Amino acid sequence: MKMKNNAESNITSLDQFKDKHYGKIGSKKRDTLEKGYESFKIGALLLEARLQKGMTQEQLAEKTGTTKSYISKIENNVKEVRFSTLQKIVEIGLGGQLELSIKI
Repeated sequence: MKMKNNAESNITSLDQFKDKHYGKIGSKKRDTLEKGYESFKIGALLLEARLQKGMTQEQLAEKTGTTKSYISKIENNVKEVRFSTLQKIVEIGLGGQLELSIKI
């Protein structure tokens, strides 16, 4: 039982890890990390949605007037996507709805 308590005390939350290694929210290093994560998340969500629809990158690109390479770059966080283009990919290409929220 003692080992379990030691193991639990060594658990670090994601926020604690980011605070320790990247600084508090608002610091330059932390802001860079968070911005990169948001871009990564968009690509990962797009990839997941495309796979759920059973589509290839080429099929999605054809439906939205882009290229397979462009879709790949978004999914792999190589290229940032404009909001209007992302909306077109989600709504026209995937038949979905893009939701946006702002937290203050």
